[in-house]
Amino acid sequence: MEIEIKYFGMIAEVTGKPSEVLEFSAGPISRVKEHLFATYPELQQKNFRIAQDQELVADNAPLNGREIAILPPFAGG
Repeated sequence: MEIEIKYFGMIAEVTGKPSEVLEFSAGPISRVKEHLFATYPELQQKNFRIAQDQELVADNAPLNGREIAILPPFAGG
């Protein structure tokens, strides 16, 4: 399945791009994380959350969305 990965804040700085489209087969969200760590090793040192179709998800959630957002830490007010 084709998934758009969007990068925000310091994550976009590490990847050097605001987004990209990648092909993934079914599986857990952790597959995306593994791919990102292999492609952008510096991300292993960063703290971030993953949202799928605008909802925060755990690493073991099924990969079934059309959009993944990689979000740096943020503070609420």
